[in-house]
Amino acid sequence: MDRIRIIGGNELRGTIPISGAKNAALPLMIAALLTDETLILDNVPRLADVALLQRILGNHGVDIMSAGKRPGDHEYQGQTLHISAKTIVDTTAPYDLVSKMRASFWVIAPLIARMHEATVSLPGGCAIGTRPVDLLIMALEKLGAEISIDGGYVIAKAPGGLKGATIEFPKVTVSGTHVALMAATLAKGTTIIDNAACEPEIVDVADCLVKMGAKISGAGTPRITIEGVARLHGARHTVLPDRIETGTYAMAVAMAGGEVQLSGARPELLQAALDVLTEAGATITVNNDGIKVARNGAGISPVTVTTAPFPGFPTDLQAQLMALMTRAKGASHITETIFENRFMHVQELARFGAKISLDGETATIDGVSKLRGAPVMATDLRASVSLVIAALAAEGETMVNRIYHLDRGFERLEEKLSACGANIERISG
Repeated sequence: MDRIRIIGGNELRGTIPISGAKNAALPLMIAALLTDETLILDNVPRLADVALLQRILGNHGVDIMSAGKRPGDHEYQGQTLHISAKTIVDTTAPYDLVSKMRASFWVIAPLIARMHEATVSLPGGCAIGTRPVDLLIMALEKLGAEISIDGGYVIAKAPGGLKGATIEFPKVTVSGTHVALMAATLAKGTTIIDNAACEPEIVDVADCLVKMGAKISGAGTPRITIEGVARLHGARHTVLPDRIETGTYAMAVAMAGGEVQLSGARPELLQAALDVLTEAGATITVNNDGIKVARNGAGISPVTVTTAPFPGFPTDLQAQLMALMTRAKGASHITETIFENRFMHVQELARFGAKISLDGETATIDGVSKLRGAPVMATDLRASVSLVIAALAAEGETMVNRIYHLDRGFERLEEKLSACGANIERISG
């Protein structure tokens, strides 16, 4: 199994190109099931989760062609996928595939919308709390789906097709909003989603669905209105840049020091996180090519942060911020409100000499003057990259084990950091 070795102490200087957003690419690929015409997606990141979803879609009879490099492409340019779900041959998504990635459960929405039936395994995936699918099922039932659960599978039927309805989520749910949005595009009549998630990835998927012929208004606000249409057609869409990757590398620069251009980043997608980084002592400059992040000489200041749905501070940057705060001059407080059980990186950060105490949903981080390299183990996707951030500023060698989590969400992480001067390498086997 691959590992990553890091020797800390080097400043980061150079340019890091930001990849397409994983959290938009996955639902966009799933949305291709809504039409029998080809959906072309540009700037799709090369990630383990994307490859796995290609296999899951292939199981339904979807043909996916990945276009090769073109003249002028640089090595980090996202791939172009041509996705054709002309004939759906199987409406079952089996456990052995769905269990590997939670987002694959979302195929239930386009399958029942277009084929009026779906049998999808209950998901497995990342080890962050329960993350139940009850809100997704509730949304589909509101649209007229008949749903039963048998032997670990959700069996959904809508013999006459789905019908528009008002769906009011009791709490903001990104996955629920994606599922309701996709299913409602082909439902008869009008659907209103209240308390919808406002994340940029929701807007990106809605923009693509509109290009495919859907009638959607209000995406990016808490109320989305969808007028159902009889069918959708093919389209071409570019995946938006990954705000979590942007924030992760911005925190890496704040941790290690130096100055890095985050090429292609869009600051409006993560303004809350950039504000926190500025408060911590980093200098953020917006320019025509994205964002420049610098920290030269100044220490890291402590912050108090609570994770929240967009436009608040993202839960997917919580672990990275915690790693950064281990070197702050004073005590920081981070409260996690989105996912329970999302502090599993705390015990691994402690191996570096970090001082972190937990009280319910809140972690208190007492900054230390130095971190020491250590052998550590990744527990989930975001936790694993927090260990890399800590290692960049730690004295001596760090070995990060179980990095398959990293490959699920970060494209060529060690190459991007190495190009900016980090002493980092992947060790295979």
